[in-house]
Amino acid sequence: MRRGLPALLLAALPLLPSSLPAAADSATLPPAATGAPESLPGAGALEQVLPLFDAIDRLPVAAEHREGYDRRLYKHWNKGLNGSDGCNTRKEVILAEAVEAPQVGERCALTGGSWLSKYDNVTVTDAARLDVDHFVPLAEVYDSEQTPWSPERREAYANDQDSPDTLIAVTAASNRSKADKDPAEWLPTDATYHCTYAATWVGTKLRWDLAADEAERDALLGLAEDCATTVVSYDPAP
Repeated sequence: MRRGLPALLLAALPLLPSSLPAAADSATLPPAATGAPESLPGAGALEQVLPLFDAIDRLPVAAEHREGYDRRLYKHWNKGLNGSDGCNTRKEVILAEAVEAPQVGERCALTGGSWLSKYDNVTVTDAARLDVDHFVPLAEVYDSEQTPWSPERREAYANDQDSPDTLIAVTAASNRSKADKDPAEWLPTDATYHCTYAATWVGTKLRWDLAADEAERDALLGLAEDCATTVVSYDPAP
């Protein structure tokens, strides 16, 4: 599963040596045994991995504040990670998420290829039918900033390719149905994706230190009731 890691990873702790006293102090145990966030092998040093319920509890709760929002505050799309291939951030996300890679022409024109839109479980064979969605929409980010962000931080979020979760290629229809709604107002039509959707939403908010309002938090907790094995992984943004 692209977003979220199997709960078995959290449970797969090394066997304790037979010489360990039965009443060992919890500080000697692996992080998952003490309930602390765990860094998985090969993950970044700051990567946090924790159950969905615990991740939701880490979200600050605050009322939304939409006054003054303007989409132009979040500069996108920039020149992307490569910078010299003629593909902006949007095109690079589409290329990265292709199930079957398209041909890349002049000025990053894409032909052929295929994609799976996870919001609605639709296979797409024409890149023109795709939108690249900010998983937490830009208006929702503005609502949830705990202190006003700098223009540089807003641009960094709007073009974030350092996480596989901030941006996602989906059908234009599903993205426009979602618009700027949070999980209290909209969920993907593919119900099998709901647990992953909740985990990705929470992970993205934690990565960028964003708050949740009461209705949003309640909706996420309701989703978590049916997602007992779902975990959240995220790296705090610089």
